[in-house]
Amino acid sequence: MPQISGLPAGMLRKECDPNSFKFNDTSELEPLEGIIGQERAVRAMTFGLKINTRGYNIFMSGMTGTGKTSYAVNYIKKIAKNCKTPDDWCYVYNFENPNQPKAINLPAGLGKVFKKDMEEFIKVLQQEISRAFESEDYERERAAIANEYQGKKAELMEILNRDAEKQGFKVRTTNAGIYFLPVIEGKTITEEEYGQLDEKIKQEITERSNIVQLETLEIIRKIKNIEREAEERVAEWENKIALFAVGMQINDLKEKYKDYKEVVKYLEQVQEDILQNLDDFREEEYSEEQQLIMPWLKGNEGSPVDKYKVNLLVDNSGLEGAPVIVDFNPTYYNLIGRVEYENEFGTMITDFTMIKPGLFHQANGGYLILQAKDVLSNVQSWEALKRALKTRQITIENMKEQMGLVAVSTLKPEPIPLQVKVILVGNEFLHQLLYEYDEDFKKLFKIKVDFDEEMDRNEDNTLKLAQFISSFCRRENAPHFDRTGVAKVVEYSSRLVGDQNKLSTRFNDIVEILCESAAWAQIDGSSLVKAEHVNKAIQEKIYRSNKYDKKLLELLKDGIIILDTEGEAVGQINGLTVLDIGDYCFGKPTRITANTFMGEKGIVNIEREVEMSGTSHTKGVLILSGYIGQKYAQDIPLSLTASLCFEQLYSGVDGDSASSAELYAILSSLAEVPIKQSIAVTGSVNQKGEIQPIGGVNEKIEGFFELCKARGLNGKHGVIIPYQNVRNLALNDEVIEAVKEGKFHIYAVKTIDEGIEILTGMKAGEKREDGTYPEGTINYLVYEKLKKYARTVAGFGKDEKEAKDAKDAKKNSD
Repeated sequence: MPQISGLPAGMLRKECDPNSFKFNDTSELEPLEGIIGQERAVRAMTFGLKINTRGYNIFMSGMTGTGKTSYAVNYIKKIAKNCKTPDDWCYVYNFENPNQPKAINLPAGLGKVFKKDMEEFIKVLQQEISRAFESEDYERERAAIANEYQGKKAELMEILNRDAEKQGFKVRTTNAGIYFLPVIEGKTITEEEYGQLDEKIKQEITERSNIVQLETLEIIRKIKNIEREAEERVAEWENKIALFAVGMQINDLKEKYKDYKEVVKYLEQVQEDILQNLDDFREEEYSEEQQLIMPWLKGNEGSPVDKYKVNLLVDNSGLEGAPVIVDFNPTYYNLIGRVEYENEFGTMITDFTMIKPGLFHQANGGYLILQAKDVLSNVQSWEALKRALKTRQITIENMKEQMGLVAVSTLKPEPIPLQVKVILVGNEFLHQLLYEYDEDFKKLFKIKVDFDEEMDRNEDNTLKLAQFISSFCRRENAPHFDRTGVAKVVEYSSRLVGDQNKLSTRFNDIVEILCESAAWAQIDGSSLVKAEHVNKAIQEKIYRSNKYDKKLLELLKDGIIILDTEGEAVGQINGLTVLDIGDYCFGKPTRITANTFMGEKGIVNIEREVEMSGTSHTKGVLILSGYIGQKYAQDIPLSLTASLCFEQLYSGVDGDSASSAELYAILSSLAEVPIKQSIAVTGSVNQKGEIQPIGGVNEKIEGFFELCKARGLNGKHGVIIPYQNVRNLALNDEVIEAVKEGKFHIYAVKTIDEGIEILTGMKAGEKREDGTYPEGTINYLVYEKLKKYARTVAGFGKDEKEAKDAKDAKKNSD
């Protein structure tokens, strides 16, 4: 097997040549329009916005920071400009059912006009009616009507007086009623005198009194009819006065809004209500005592003209095209609107003018962009959103009543028809969760716009990234980037995604570096951002978060965490791990040891035994048994017990990226061949002995390099990585420089045999046709040890059995 040499420095990072750019700095570039590297998402978004069929709302999924929300807002706003501007919506008083305000829609801009017209009408109404009822003509006609019917009443009373006199009575009228006083000898008698009369005379007076009373009842009936006729005449006259005062304004409004049936119907109801409640428009003067005793009376009732106001709920007068609403606090009431209350003297009051719009009202006829996490954090909001999309109506309801906790007496505004495209922005996990567990989700959000976290690193996308930088500089009024600065950002983008052939689409992370690079350029007094400023920004960003990285490095350097970087040891190897503390990931080496001996337990994973091993790590260890059995136990039984341990690791371990290192340690222990401690290993292995790629390769290499550099590089240090991970290399300048100088080495291997040769300096040995291995090779030594174990175990059992049989035979013979 040929000797494997380390990777050349040119393969450790795909550098971006500044001279490949045809510009000197980003000020020469046009700002980027649209989004980069999201062809799949763009096609899905375009289709989702064009289709208006029910249920085709949009869910945008992808990693945070890929620009989903920004793209949605910018792209939808461009489309919305060419859409029809939706109607205005108003709430008005419902004269038939005051607890259910009526919703009226008008073309955009006309709602504001209608509200102003009604405000002007109210002013005219108050002035004209008050003036009309205070005029001399009104008082003269009212007096004439009163005099006319007063005369008729007087005639009837005269008739009553004459008839009463004929029967011997005199009529007396008071506020309490009509009384008849008996007349004897031309003189009215008192009650005392009446009591002294003869019973026969009393009987005659009573009989005559009954006759008069019957006649009186008829007279009173006629008088009441006269009074009613007088009131009707007055009311008719007052209606004429009122119609004359406001009729012209009502007719003008009806003519103005003749094309809108609901408005005309409402105006007719307003006119009818005014005529039915004319007394409400007359100013009542409260005495000083009344105002002190009942100050709340006037406040609770409000002005009689308040019911003619217009609550302009949605005003689209200033809108060009369809609305695009973005919100990050979609609570229940923010979403569907609310009915507000006022506290007056301890009493909560409300009316239709206190109805407030929600996000659905504002976005109606357009687009509503929400963060899925924000909506789902409030169960009532999620249910309200689904209910509105299913019913296509916006229904304002009290949350307590909606939850069935308490029946609240409140307004129930008429539902408003809903026509909106909802765009939810979230991640893949939320999409899968909703799709799996919410049966309504798949019916309401049929379009998935999936954002990728990476894009191809080609000339076109690199230029677009430079244009993105130009857009950032113009937007933030920051210094532009020169060629070298752009080149470093391109390399950083590849580092973010961990692939030499890809660029990251996590533009939020890129913008952070752009901001900090521009700041360092300004601190340096440079008019352009250069490569050194980008490097400075990257290093400072790392420095702000690498406290625990440096503390672990110190523990390793001081020998508190035991780990050798020089010499050789049997059954001991340096594995590589990645630690993620949220905003920062870093790699660190860890000692892995293996002990092998006779037995039948196979490979014992100590971490698993103490429940510190994750499922992926446990699987990786179990795979080792399959590899050893397949390679060395085809013609002998496998009589092996091997214990594996991550030394000085107390927080658990997961992932299978250390499985190859664990296998190397077992082979070293079996072959009794030492492993070079100057080389660390990462990579998983399958049952066939093939090395498989892992994640975090850059962090792992740099973590081991930091320790070796701290202890002093001697040219023997290095790291073994899977061959497939070469394309993921984007190492920092220090590592690349050390490789160039031959002080550090990075080996890429495809199989376990390749790796064991680098670690031991011995040949692995390929299996011959007869199933044996060449003497003096690692595989030969391993096979011989396993064969020895098998024979010893078999012989040990046989010797025991023979001794027992001999003992039993002697006992029987005795």
